[in-house]
Amino acid sequence: MASRNTAVLPRTLVIATRESALAMWQARFVEGRIAELYPDLEIRVLGMTTEGDRNLGTSLATIGGKGLFVKELEEALARGHADIAVHSMKDVPVELRAGHVIAAIPERADPRDAFVSNRYSDFAALPAGACVGTSSLRRESQLRAARANLRVEPLRGNVQTRLRKLDEDQYDAILLAAAGLKRLELETRIRSFLAPEQSLPAAGQGALGVECRGDRDDIVALLAPLNHTPTALAVRAERAVSRTLAGSCNVPLAAYAEISGENMRLRGYVGSPDGSRVVRGTREGAASDAEAIGVALAEELRASGAAAILADLEAAGRSI
Repeated sequence: MASRNTAVLPRTLVIATRESALAMWQARFVEGRIAELYPDLEIRVLGMTTEGDRNLGTSLATIGGKGLFVKELEEALARGHADIAVHSMKDVPVELRAGHVIAAIPERADPRDAFVSNRYSDFAALPAGACVGTSSLRRESQLRAARANLRVEPLRGNVQTRLRKLDEDQYDAILLAAAGLKRLELETRIRSFLAPEQSLPAAGQGALGVECRGDRDDIVALLAPLNHTPTALAVRAERAVSRTLAGSCNVPLAAYAEISGENMRLRGYVGSPDGSRVVRGTREGAASDAEAIGVALAEELRASGAAAILADLEAAGRSI
């Protein structure tokens, strides 16, 4: 890992980010970490509106997937308008823009999904016919697999918008990423947490990624101290599952790795959107073999029925 005192480090740094409250929190968090390491560095945050933000009334699966949240940020990096971009790793496409790298993944926050409701204490308390809001096919598939008697409706918008819709009684409950609520100091809205056994997290959920151009050796060196190796290995394994299965927000797919010492346990899920067919699997091994573990689990899931589910999704017109 490069020394932070190397002479190649830049004097200024521009951080590109989306302008939502959560994205700005994430950018400011990374800014703070960098400022602690390099107090003489001049840092500026560049807020941007992405195509995903401009189309909040449309399903992500319809308009092109979560990559719409990062495309403009990557363009700013490519054009030299920014030096780094901060993303939620669950929103980063499995294939980065050519010539770009994720140079650092800080330590992961809470990866779980959170149950938010003004009426019910937890998922089990929901009565038959209750309306649950979520923007995620992954969550919807697992919800329907567990409780076919619930009504699952789409929910887009930033965190505050989703909470407002809940408060307006448009939903009986909504599911959100626990990490986002905690980062925005909205943890009191959480009624309960969904264990991974109930709702396996998305690949990279709870983790931030700092992207830059691969030819910026100065930026790669600057970011090196921010990288948390166990988190980076876990995310690498999870993304290998998604990449091998051609996962996107159009596919109900989950992958979650836990590391204990030098060992990794990786769990995966692929399901039909209606939850009628699901495939689950677990793979264990040395954490240093993160990529191989992810690929092996993906192939195991494929052989156990995921291939048929994905083929049906493609035939139905969903891009995978």
